Amino acid sequence: MRAGFPRAVAGQRIGLLGGSFDPAHEGHAHITRQALKRFGLDAVWWLVSPGNPLKAEGPAPMARRIAAAQRVMHHPRVTITDIEARIGTRYTAETLARIKALYPGVHFVWLMGADNLASFHRWDRWQSILDTVPVGVLARPGHGIAQRQSSAALAYARHRLPAARARSLATHPPPAWCYLNLPLIDISSSQIRARGQWHRAP
Repeated sequence: MRAGFPRAVAGQRIGLLGGSFDPAHEGHAHITRQALKRFGLDAVWWLVSPGNPLKAEGPAPMARRIAAAQRVMHHPRVTITDIEARIGTRYTAETLARIKALYPGVHFVWLMGADNLASFHRWDRWQSILDTVPVGVLARPGHGIAQRQSSAALAYARHRLPAARARSLATHPPPAWCYLNLPLIDISSSQIRARGQWHRAP
């Protein structure tokens, strides 16, 4: 594997948590630890994105966001990476296609909060994402029935695995997704920015 890229071997089960992490916070760390445990993952990679195509305003510089993420997330099985910037992808569908090509035989799971499930049908080629890798959805405070009744959830309802089978998600042929209710920390990056605790300028 190229220098600067995360390491993985065929057969491993790796969760991918993508986002701008602008900034990373304990909520991200909490769902990562829960995903490792509940989905039976060998590792989780935080994919710190160059920018979210659905947001008009750009995030803080990459180096600042990665440094902040490293201060928040301390776990031997979690890697914080700028792989999207390195491979030149911007949308999740193309990122997953490239990562799967770079790591043949690795079982990847796309991880996201339930709030993202509500708007998932707005993502570029969202059906391709579900058809490429299994998806693990982690419930956040205030997100419940509305998310499970979202356009994407309804369209792929027959491919949903019950929570009792969460540990088999990584090796389940896609499309497959699993929704987990968790006792989560009610914090968000936007709240941190609103309180003036994080500024996007260098």
